[in-house]
Amino acid sequence: MSEGSKGSSLAFGQVVIGPPGSGKTTYCHGMQEFMGRIGRKVTVVNLDPANEAMPYQCAVDIAELVTLPDVMESLKLGPNGGLIYCMEYLEANSDWLQEKLAAFRGHYYLFDCPGQVELYTHHGALKNVFAQLAKWNFRLAAVHLVDSHYCTDPGKFISVLCTSLSTMLHVELPHVNVLSKMDLIEQYGKLAFNLDYYTEVLDLSYLVDHLASDPFFRNYRRLNEKLVEVIEDYSLVSFVPLNVQDKESMRQVMQAVDKANGYSFGDQEHRSLEALMSAAVGADFHFTSTLAVQEKYVQSQDKAVEEEVMDL
Repeated sequence: MSEGSKGSSLAFGQVVIGPPGSGKTTYCHGMQEFMGRIGRKVTVVNLDPANEAMPYQCAVDIAELVTLPDVMESLKLGPNGGLIYCMEYLEANSDWLQEKLAAFRGHYYLFDCPGQVELYTHHGALKNVFAQLAKWNFRLAAVHLVDSHYCTDPGKFISVLCTSLSTMLHVELPHVNVLSKMDLIEQYGKLAFNLDYYTEVLDLSYLVDHLASDPFFRNYRRLNEKLVEVIEDYSLVSFVPLNVQDKESMRQVMQAVDKANGYSFGDQEHRSLEALMSAAVGADFHFTSTLAVQEKYVQSQDKAVEEEVMDL
């Protein structure tokens, strides 16, 4: 991918971003395996200098350029300052990244990024790296992972919506917001509304009313109303639910990302995908649909309505 030949071909991929613990590395591992099964050649690029135990096959690792422990020790920085320095160092040495990626021309790229939220909301280093990739003819989509357990707390969910919106505006890439760990969502408590309400980010006034029932949040009703107005005025934030162990859920996320970055696969990949989706249950994937969570809430609400009618 020299400066003179970079316009000869397009490269497609995803930059996987999100807060710590949202499942970025697990997502990269699952998506690499899923895409590999349908015949897509996938290269995973680790851009997290603090990532030591990687379950996926890593083709390009930022640790060859800089590591967080070395930066913290040599410059006497904390974890946050060290991560920012590492990203600024990567930006200053983008030729290293270009040279490494050139060895995998024709592949689909997954960039596993650090979990520091500031890098995606207001700091410019990683954003500039993405912009440089675009100059090298990379067509990227940002996959922003958010832990689904935030849905069980209305206050935290509003905070997540604000963070997601800020990230979308700052990163300036085609964006797919993903609610990760859907298979674990009910371990954190019952949802106040159907799953559709959270994924489609429907009328948030109901969420403000729900918050007002909490004595603590009652004093901040006007603040929450203004935050909700900002989110709804932009009308940009929505989510795709994800359970990495569910092949149907993985397919939906993959197709949403392909639509966002303009990737179009051929007939052979389409046939492989159809064969995978119709295959019998295997050891590597659990086929319990993510929609079962939504159906459970719909059924429970229908039952509650029936009981109220019977009481009348």
